[in-house]
Amino acid sequence: MLTFLTLTEWSPYAVGIGIGLLSCVAFVLSDKPIGCSTAFARTSGMLEELVRGRGKLLDMAYYRQFVPEIDWEWMLVLGVVLGACASALLSGEFRVEWVPSLWAATFGSELLPRLVTAFCGGIIMGFGARWAGGCTSGHGISGTLQLAVSGWLAVVAFFAGGGLTASIIYSLGG
Repeated sequence: MLTFLTLTEWSPYAVGIGIGLLSCVAFVLSDKPIGCSTAFARTSGMLEELVRGRGKLLDMAYYRQFVPEIDWEWMLVLGVVLGACASALLSGEFRVEWVPSLWAATFGSELLPRLVTAFCGGIIMGFGARWAGGCTSGHGISGTLQLAVSGWLAVVAFFAGGGLTASIIYSLGG
């Protein structure tokens, strides 16, 4: 009955419908669009709070606006991670892979360059998401769902930038 849970690939149409329904439920229940980058900002605030204390943390205007707390967006990110892990386990595709095969074929199989690149890329992506006031799910999914011109422009930029970056990176190695 639930054999679709063991598939290695799901229909992008079914997944798109599911994300659209999730977005609608989020709007109805919270009056907010779905997004992920704010959860990462809240997590950094929680980590900083452990070091500096809540008083000093709330002296910063940013953390007064984005209070470091576990909210539904934070739980959404946790659900994405747990869901991806469950999907990989159920489909039999789960494996620990520090250096993906495409990376290894292009840049070599050394771990340190891969980790440094991933870390730096994560920093740049996080900075960009906060600077833009949201991430791909916030602007791309929720923005297009609301028929916002900015959401549609963001999606075009995501695809153009991703395609260009992939072309440059993988033309270097081969």
